[in-house]
Amino acid sequence: MGGVTSAELPRRNRVCAGSVSAVVDLDAAIGFVVAHGDAVERARLSRLRTGAPTPPELLEMAEAGQSPDGGWPATLDGDVASVDATCFRLAELDDLGALGRPAARKALDWLAARQLADGGWEEDESLAGVAPSWARPGDPEARFFLTANAGYWLAVAGRDARAGGPLDSRVGGAYAGVVHGAAEALAGQLGPDGSWPSFLPAGWLSAAVFHGQHRYDESARILVALASRLPGMSAADAAWLAATLRRVDLDGTHPTMLAAHRRLAETQRSDGGWESDDGHQFDVHTTLAAIRGCR
Repeated sequence: MGGVTSAELPRRNRVCAGSVSAVVDLDAAIGFVVAHGDAVERARLSRLRTGAPTPPELLEMAEAGQSPDGGWPATLDGDVASVDATCFRLAELDDLGALGRPAARKALDWLAARQLADGGWEEDESLAGVAPSWARPGDPEARFFLTANAGYWLAVAGRDARAGGPLDSRVGGAYAGVVHGAAEALAGQLGPDGSWPSFLPAGWLSAAVFHGQHRYDESARILVALASRLPGMSAADAAWLAATLRRVDLDGTHPTMLAAHRRLAETQRSDGGWESDDGHQFDVHTTLAAIRGCR
């Protein structure tokens, strides 16, 4: 693949501490992606582990199917861009170091323009018949999740100053005002105990938005709630959580991160990979998220 092999990594980078008795085997995880990933997934691995530049043809492959307005449709033959699908593509492009390319900038501008007056996001009504349960138009839980997801990617891109839009000295960078609105919308629905009225992933996405906005009280409340749920989390959820929180520089020694690493160590398979909740065709994606969370 022209990418990374486990032999190239210093030994100190090959394990991710979860507890005294359980560690993630990153050598095995890397081997799983090399053996089972496609060209784009192997390029994501190489970028994550060594910072190696992604070949232009693979970047174009990862960007394929973008709608003229800037988002990506939920289905290959769709013609209406989806907030959920666009956030998923941005996660792939982030692994490839491509958030500064025109396709990602256009997608981020599209997301920013899609923000509603109350600071939230919702899928287009025309997607009601095809949207998954977590993104269904008109569902308050889906609205909260999409707000956390879109707010997270705009926060990441804006903070890195790799996105389109004017630079802004406020916390949040290029999309500071948009992300502030998202944080306000999320905070208005957060419970005193850190609970949130939506699906599980909305918790860590919201915590990441708050952390990036320096709203540490809201973030801390959610993180405590997440830590209590980690012992029973699926491998895919633990990987997504760890990857999300590390992306906004939550310290790897934070109790919630340590709990996530323990869960990843407990759920890693003998072949080095982790099981996706969406079918085995996404196991490599889940494994890449686990590697990102442990880097």
